[in-house]
Amino acid sequence: MTAAHRDPRLLLLVAAGGTVGTLLRWAASEVVPAAGAFPLATLAVNLAGSFVLGFLLEELLRRGAETPALRRWRLGLGTGVCGGLTTWSSFAVELERLLSGGSAGTALGYAAASLAGGLLAVAAGVALAARRAR
Repeated sequence: MTAAHRDPRLLLLVAAGGTVGTLLRWAASEVVPAAGAFPLATLAVNLAGSFVLGFLLEELLRRGAETPALRRWRLGLGTGVCGGLTTWSSFAVELERLLSGGSAGTALGYAAASLAGGLLAVAAGVALAARRAR
């Protein structure tokens, strides 16, 4: 069996998922209205990606040991789509811009909403997948 990181089919699957996630992130930046200096679009995609990743990984975990099919779901949707959708690098840049621009309060709120919201979104995704399994 070829290691996952050397299997061109799996790499292509991650790349395709990443393309979809990146396009979704771009669409969100076009649709989500600006909220002053607050980076609402980035917050929205990071929370959405956290929720989907929590749901996906709990759903896959409940199906037992990883099979090739489950691996494809994890890599394509988790690593690919969620990896392309979420953008913690933009979060860091936006946070730095808020701080250097003198908006420490907004930066603190953004950081708190991103971190606490991300954790809550993951927990909600896990809880929803667990509830579906009952």
